[in-house]
Amino acid sequence: MDMSVKLYCVGCGPGDPELITVKAKKLLESADVIFAPTSREGKESIALSIVKPILESRDKKPVIRELVFPMLKDRGVLKDVWRRNTDEIARECVSGRLTLYLCVGDPSLYSTFSYLHKELRERYPNIEVEIVPGVASFTSFASNAKMNLVEGEQIMAIVPACYDLVRIKDIAKACDTIVFLKDGRYFNDVVNILKEIMSDHSQIAIAQDVAGDKERISITTLREVDTSVADKYFSLMVVKRAR
Repeated sequence: MDMSVKLYCVGCGPGDPELITVKAKKLLESADVIFAPTSREGKESIALSIVKPILESRDKKPVIRELVFPMLKDRGVLKDVWRRNTDEIARECVSGRLTLYLCVGDPSLYSTFSYLHKELRERYPNIEVEIVPGVASFTSFASNAKMNLVEGEQIMAIVPACYDLVRIKDIAKACDTIVFLKDGRYFNDVVNILKEIMSDHSQIAIAQDVAGDKERISITTLREVDTSVADKYFSLMVVKRAR
């Protein structure tokens, strides 16, 4: 295999440019082409906004290409999107230019890159992929909240958006700490389920705009948490069982 045919997938962390790894920074400073995901045409990529200070400090600016990944559930439509975006990335890789694909947080956690990586493995096996890890939003949040997520033999679960409330009940029974990612539409339902299963002294921490300039953190207990506001927005929520 030609080792020059390579793609770097770079985790950009949760939002604070100072949390970007040294390895990621070096790649950003030398990349020729950078691909960044966005949910719709004309909307700035969050990943790109995180690394902007590094890119703006460069003398020679890289080529920036934003790839649209629409927020849809139709797997057929999404499959076509993944294939088109993969083809565009592959064309740059085989040109020999240093090519990066950006991810918010860490590429291994609910990342758009997981779909592209599968396409690359199946259709472009000659392209070597190197994944550069990034700081995950919930570890950044836990640091700022001075919160220990798990210790000893405790078990932690990560629940993505669009919750399956039946599964949440099973997860709450089995786990000591649960990280909920986004989707405040289910906030009251989730809290009510947790109150049935966990002690009302269990800790609940809610974050908005994690690692951003406007980050807000609220820490309370299941007994005292305010559920009066429906559709509460949060970047993530962490619930830790009281022992």
